[in-house]
Amino acid sequence: MTYHHIQKATFLKRPNRFIAHVLLQGKEEIVHVKNTGRCRELLEQGNVVYLEKGKNPNRKTAYDLVAVEKKRPEQKPLLVNMDSQAPNTVVEEWLQKKGYIYQREVKKGKSRFDFFVSKEGQTGYLEVKGCTLEEEGVARFPDAPTERGIKHVRELISLQKQGLQNAIIFVVQMEQMREFRPNEQTHLEFAKVLKEAKEAGVTLRALTCKVTPDTLEIAGEIPIKL
Repeated sequence: MTYHHIQKATFLKRPNRFIAHVLLQGKEEIVHVKNTGRCRELLEQGNVVYLEKGKNPNRKTAYDLVAVEKKRPEQKPLLVNMDSQAPNTVVEEWLQKKGYIYQREVKKGKSRFDFFVSKEGQTGYLEVKGCTLEEEGVARFPDAPTERGIKHVRELISLQKQGLQNAIIFVVQMEQMREFRPNEQTHLEFAKVLKEAKEAGVTLRALTCKVTPDTLEIAGEIPIKL
């Protein structure tokens, strides 16, 4: 996927989940943050951020904050795409390349899943989770407790028992990661239910991305350690 009219800025502060203050071309600008998660390890004062200019001239904020350079001790900054809408878009592009037939935003029971996919006689539901948390080369999810995530996983387990072939894809929105692990310290229950899903036959994949300030593309796969 490609962003347009990207601008480089410096992060100043984030007064709430939806907006941030940045320094853009010498002036303080209020921008929309395309991720309502905590992102505390990403949005630190002084970090370089990348903004996409909005298409609607009447909106309250002229820019969306889509990526950030995360500072790391004794290493180059790590470029992280933190657009929470991007994972579904890049997975859709990936499904197209792989020849899957799919539908987006499909309701089943009390949940709405990101995709219903089919290929070579196999069908099932696919849930996509964006991952922006990194700890010493390990991608982790979630960065905050996610009861909604647990609900989705449990329903996929139930659907798996009905004969469908379901999957969860963690889109790692950064490069240089060697493996993926659930974030037990933040939400142990999610880590437990993810293990139950694997034992039930739900496919788990962690796909890494090639990231630039104005593009995001699935590039490879890393092992999942539960």
